[in-house]
Amino acid sequence: MVSVVVCLVLGLVMVAAAASKAAGGSAARAALATYGLRSPRLAFAVWVALIGTELVLGIAVGAGSTLAANAGALLFAGATAVQVGAILSGRTGAPCGCFGAKGTVGKASAGRAAALAAALALAPVLPRTEPSTDQWLAIGLAAALLGLIALAVVVLALAREVGMLRLSVAPKGALEVAHEGPEVGARSALATRFELAQGRIALAVFTSEGCGMCRVLAPAIAAFGRHPSVILRTFDEVGDADAWAAADVPGSPFAVALDADGTVLAKGTFNTGAQLESVLATAERRRGAVRA
Repeated sequence: MVSVVVCLVLGLVMVAAAASKAAGGSAARAALATYGLRSPRLAFAVWVALIGTELVLGIAVGAGSTLAANAGALLFAGATAVQVGAILSGRTGAPCGCFGAKGTVGKASAGRAAALAAALALAPVLPRTEPSTDQWLAIGLAAALLGLIALAVVVLALAREVGMLRLSVAPKGALEVAHEGPEVGARSALATRFELAQGRIALAVFTSEGCGMCRVLAPAIAAFGRHPSVILRTFDEVGDADAWAAADVPGSPFAVALDADGTVLAKGTFNTGAQLESVLATAERRRGAVRA
């Protein structure tokens, strides 16, 4: 039974390595440059060959093939030698391409390849007894549990990558274009549409019935009206056509932020709640700069 479990685990590792290389795509192929494969065509051919070889051998090893286990041992022994050569030539830290494009060449990667080679070489030597029905059931349950754990790890890793990506991309504010809408710093006739109060910002949001984005953002827009320092009013393109004309609004959704004296502090076209919030943030910053 031990031999069966070992072969299944080693087979899954090889299949996972093949899947990681395939998922890595161009980045995984580029990692092969670490080993001197700088030609895109040659790197592509080797990448395809490695994926196919690991996939076929992994399935065969899992099925208990002695020949496949020996071939896998030779494959990983060669990988160990190649990585040791890369380390000795000063390429430690370069992409290794072992499991996609994430790994790097080093003692850990070389040791992992050597351990897999040794395990594959020893697998056929282990006594192999066919598991009973209950033992197969236990193996299946263990495999399912390991699969769930692996899936959880992948989901967490993906969530982390998405989070890092969002942090690395600077958020864009509302699109403020000169001569579109009221001029920043000028007094706007929109002030007469609000009961302005000192310390509060009047936020005029221009929407239209045919604007799908306006309908999607309606709850977010309404939420700004509940802020104690904001006075919110929405202006429909048809129902408030005079306000649209007075503000020279280019389209919807569009926002204008006014100070207590009716001065335009900020404006811009927005497509998200965060961009609408950026209009208020810009208004607060400019109001603070004027008062300073």
